[in-house]
Amino acid sequence: MESIDVVVIGGGQAGLSTGYYLRSESRKFIILDHSQEIGHSWKDRYDSLTLFTPRKYSSLPGLPLEGDPWGYPTKDEMAAYLKLYQEHFAIPVQLETEVRRLSYAMGRFLITTNKGTWLAQQVVVATGPFQTPFIPPFAQSLSPEVFHIHTADYRNVEMLPEQGEVLVIGGGNSGAQIALEISQKKQVYLSVGHHIQYLPYRLLGRSLFWWYERIGLLRKSPKSWIGRRFIKKKDPLYGFDLRMAIASGTVKLLNRATSASGRLVSFADGSFQKPSTIIWATGFRADYPWICIPEVFDHNQTVIHERGVTWIPGLYFVGLPWQSSRGSALIGWVHRDARFISGMIAQYGERYANEDNSYEDLSSHGS
Repeated sequence: MESIDVVVIGGGQAGLSTGYYLRSESRKFIILDHSQEIGHSWKDRYDSLTLFTPRKYSSLPGLPLEGDPWGYPTKDEMAAYLKLYQEHFAIPVQLETEVRRLSYAMGRFLITTNKGTWLAQQVVVATGPFQTPFIPPFAQSLSPEVFHIHTADYRNVEMLPEQGEVLVIGGGNSGAQIALEISQKKQVYLSVGHHIQYLPYRLLGRSLFWWYERIGLLRKSPKSWIGRRFIKKKDPLYGFDLRMAIASGTVKLLNRATSASGRLVSFADGSFQKPSTIIWATGFRADYPWICIPEVFDHNQTVIHERGVTWIPGLYFVGLPWQSSRGSALIGWVHRDARFISGMIAQYGERYANEDNSYEDLSSHGS
């Protein structure tokens, strides 16, 4: 069992941002990540993935992304950048380390992994919002003849069956990008359960995110009037390529998918379709079965927190959607929450140091 001040779980942008601030404070910490390399979560996404935020707003603290600041980075570019970031600041990361259990007892945290156990004063969960792919339960009623795959496993159109029509279910930015990509070679139907709001990449010659910064939109709290309004709305689509494709018939828009039976998929307006291939662009769900501290969650298994600070002293989250603002889950804004949590860690560390907290064997304890 190794003892340390802080364990950060997750080596993506949220974990590395937290590591940047912890290192600047000379705090003893380690980041644990299950991947084989830094940036793997980006590298492992579909080939054509491009961010909708410019490079200027897609960097972590202390190291800007190279290239045109108003251009849009690819997923491979982001993977390489995160790896460079970790190396540049010598942030301590232990890879290929799966956290199997996080428990709490006697004022300390026990982190059990496939590579041993850590004992920590404080823990930051930085695994991000994209953990477990969500596929609607009615997918189980589909015929084996229908090839279906989640965006988490989709890479490019070449991996799809050659024949037949493709149905993309889900109208977020990933669903729109993938539908457009596939429409270059196949007939695509896009099932969306809400009105699509299109926004331009630029307004009056400037990036829309420049305007967001000017008016402070991405800094609005979820408790503010604007925050309460936006938190209920679906994210907009940036650019008008999809709208043009729908207008031309290259992509055909369908209502919300509600059920399936055999090869038949039914929609909320009573229509139906018989696709040969389905792409589930239905998002991800947070999943924390390894956190054995029930007090952290409500009855819906949602994390209970205030700006990432939980009820358990010394346990924090970074990278949650709307953790403190609209920008909390975006790569260019996650550092604000990381900096705040780093400050909370410092405060708690000072109080902890003044107490009589000798390390005892906690291997038999846990919630």
